[in-house]
Amino acid sequence: MNTASLQSLCIAPGASLREALARLDATAQGVLLVADPAGLLLRTLTDGDLRRATLAGVDAQAALASLPAQPPICADLRASMRDVLDLMDRHRIDHVPVVDAAGRAVDLVTRRELSQRIYLSSPHLGDDEAGLVQEAFSSNWIAPLGPHVDAFEREFALAVGLPHAAATSSGTAALHLGLRLLGVGTGDVVLCSSLTFVASANPIRQLGATPVFVDSEPAGWNMSPQALRRALAALRADGIRPKAAVIVNLYGQSAEMDALLPLLEDAGVPVLEDAAESLGATYRGRPSGSFGRLAVFSFNGNKIITTSGGGMLAGRDGDLIAHARKLSTQAREPARHYEHVEDGYNYRLSNVLAGIGRGQLRVLEQRVQSRRAVHARYRAALAGMDGVRWMEEPQGHRSTRWLSAFTLDLPEASARRDALLDFLERHNVEARPVWKPMHLQPLYAGCRYFTHAPERDVSAALFAGGICLPSGSNMTAAQLDRVCELLARGLELAAHATT
Repeated sequence: MNTASLQSLCIAPGASLREALARLDATAQGVLLVADPAGLLLRTLTDGDLRRATLAGVDAQAALASLPAQPPICADLRASMRDVLDLMDRHRIDHVPVVDAAGRAVDLVTRRELSQRIYLSSPHLGDDEAGLVQEAFSSNWIAPLGPHVDAFEREFALAVGLPHAAATSSGTAALHLGLRLLGVGTGDVVLCSSLTFVASANPIRQLGATPVFVDSEPAGWNMSPQALRRALAALRADGIRPKAAVIVNLYGQSAEMDALLPLLEDAGVPVLEDAAESLGATYRGRPSGSFGRLAVFSFNGNKIITTSGGGMLAGRDGDLIAHARKLSTQAREPARHYEHVEDGYNYRLSNVLAGIGRGQLRVLEQRVQSRRAVHARYRAALAGMDGVRWMEEPQGHRSTRWLSAFTLDLPEASARRDALLDFLERHNVEARPVWKPMHLQPLYAGCRYFTHAPERDVSAALFAGGICLPSGSNMTAAQLDRVCELLARGLELAAHATT
């Protein structure tokens, strides 16, 4: 509900019952908000209230103020969706107005919208997945191996422009394997993007190594070449050569590989490309994930394609990928009995889930186009809004817009961000802050961190005002319209809440 719609529901206590009935008919929301000249909410008014008044003999020309007093049942700006729903259930009502600290109506929540949650990024199945899964059941290939796994690896490698791929139980498992295959172990140092999900960094520590975090660049939000140059120089001065670098491709967009890779090549540091969020993106015509020594991808339920849970390790070195397959099946040696000379993991993807992945892979480009269209709709809806700065798509990039993300470049950005997130959640819309950078996480307190420039921490600023919006490829036009309307209203409320 936008500002104009909310204002249309407000009616003065001096208005007549007839006028109120006409307003109810015109607005078709089932409720009016009776407010005094200062905007103070006096009561709500439904068609049931008017019907009861008519049956009691109240004249149609009588003022609303003549009706029996009925204090409004309302929520404040701190109320959650559950708080509002509890009010509805306890009082058997379908509308709850939200008031500010002065008691003025600033929002209205309806039961109808609370029954229709809009998710951040929900799974989107196509037409082929069910048939491929049924094929796995029919052939009795249910174990973590089988023809779907083999085919999924071949088809996926082709899609990302790499000759070899190994399917794993998760993207995190693939990252863990990749770091181990690059020789990361106890006492090593690994460079890692700071603005990322914690799974990019955890395997570093789990292998006994120490992460060194690198800031983002302000346009595309990925690893800053300037920060990387400073990190490499500082480590070199300390006599440290990093064992590897994890470059994260954030929110569906590749990092600036042309600037980053030469720095790491000169330093003799191999790259593990974390493309968990960027499957389907391209950088200067090449698929995201095709630049590092190894690359990892995720098929978690919220990713652009999903296998429910799963991942992939891909690369050009066939020996490394073959070793990954071995390690992912408990490192079993090719013997009649169970023979082991190195420790391994239970990291293989099941044949059933690989069937889902094959079906999902067939519609990857459609999913990319859909998410880009969602992003374009948001940009058009918020065009001209003060302080809204979108994650850019620099020249040479094609982002999937896995998540549409923007920052509020305004005073009190964090407070405004939180107010907007609270508002959206109250209306049953899932949105989130951008990733909290690793160098700000208690888990990694004390780890070295290199900013984009002296006294300029880009990733911290992005987190302070950054918001990820619902971006699913299966969002309907009505859902998009609803979110766009809520964003306009929520941004206005957030501005008032911090003044």
